[in-house]
Amino acid sequence: MTMKKFFLNLIACATLVAGMGLALDGVDAAETKQKPAAEAASKTKGKVKRIRHVVCFKFKEDATKEQVAKVEKAFVALKKKIPEIKGLEWGVNNSPEGLNKDFTHCFIVTFADENGREAYLPHPEHKAFVAILKPILDDVFVIDFAK
Repeated sequence: MTMKKFFLNLIACATLVAGMGLALDGVDAAETKQKPAAEAASKTKGKVKRIRHVVCFKFKEDATKEQVAKVEKAFVALKKKIPEIKGLEWGVNNSPEGLNKDFTHCFIVTFADENGREAYLPHPEHKAFVAILKPILDDVFVIDFAK
């Protein structure tokens, strides 16, 4: 299975399981509640594992192409602004299955470990990005995994 197919399958499965997604205002609370489970999942026999932070967006129907392009550019720019980001991949849905539930964009952010993710989430540049995103965001879901 190619990496692209793996991530598309991961996103499709996560979308089906998540169903409703997360309200962006609830992300911090959800991450706080999930933190102990995430910590346990990211370590195996004392080894620290890389964290993959998968974020998918569904934009409001009235979002313009220019607004969406601004969000894309701002998210990609985070890699240069936040040193804890070790990798960033993204793309627009092109699955023929029709299971994306109107989520169009997927961003995969890689951190060296949990500390990187912990630094990223409250980082001022991440918060500034969220301020650009929120006015045109209809829904979001986030799923992280350790690898």
